[in-house]
Amino acid sequence: MSKYSVSFKERVVAFYGGGERSYTDVGLQFGIDHSTVRKWIGLYAAHGSAGLTKQHSHYDAAFKLSVLQRMWTEGLSYRHTAAIFNIRNASCLPDWERGYEQAGIEGLAPRRKGRPPRMKKPEPPSETPDPSVDSAKSREELLAELAYLRMENAYLKKLEALAQARQTPNGRKPSRR
Repeated sequence: MSKYSVSFKERVVAFYGGGERSYTDVGLQFGIDHSTVRKWIGLYAAHGSAGLTKQHSHYDAAFKLSVLQRMWTEGLSYRHTAAIFNIRNASCLPDWERGYEQAGIEGLAPRRKGRPPRMKKPEPPSETPDPSVDSAKSREELLAELAYLRMENAYLKKLEALAQARQTPNGRKPSRR
């Protein structure tokens, strides 16, 4: 639902009276910002009452490009261009312009909204131990690997025993006072 109804917007435009009052005076009378009054007046002048209705639009790249080209050739402002093409939010025009300058027509293509899809699950690593690799090793290489693994295992056991020895009988580490 729109913040302001169409009938309220039409009363604001009628009160403006074709330039008899300033945007600021009309805004103060109705408790709205003068730039909002200015936007409604421009939309009403370009499109009548239909310009004051709420509109949800998604524009394709070709339409965006035609809007930008007309704006550039005629030297129109963002606000005036938005009023001519009945675009509700004039602040999207600088974004379109920036997107076109950076990526061309692809920069004007509509983007998907919302959260991106989940990441794909990573593939399992291809470096899994192959049982045939051990059979290719010589007896000396296998014995050297076994000795290394036994040494590593003994080191870890010794480290765990030292950590347990440091703990007090109640299972807590001693304080460093």
